[in-house]
Amino acid sequence: EKMRKVFILEDLDCANCAAKIEADTGKLTGVNKCSVSLMAQKMVLDIDESISGTIEADVKKIVKKYEPDVEVTAK
Repeated sequence: EKMRKVFILEDLDCANCAAKIEADTGKLTGVNKCSVSLMAQKMVLDIDESISGTIEADVKKIVKKYEPDVEVTAK
């Protein structure tokens, strides 16, 4: 079962970091599509429902690796 998850990436202001976050998140098992919008400061994911419980922690870990000051919030 497929589902969509949206995360707000507050204070994301580095295009290079956004691209790395998008690439790394897109490689996670169960993630079918990942798109990060720097302007909107958000990430939209198409994922398999089986990872819905763990995806938020994984996204936070990836974001913190590149942008420690960015706040990640599930919408």
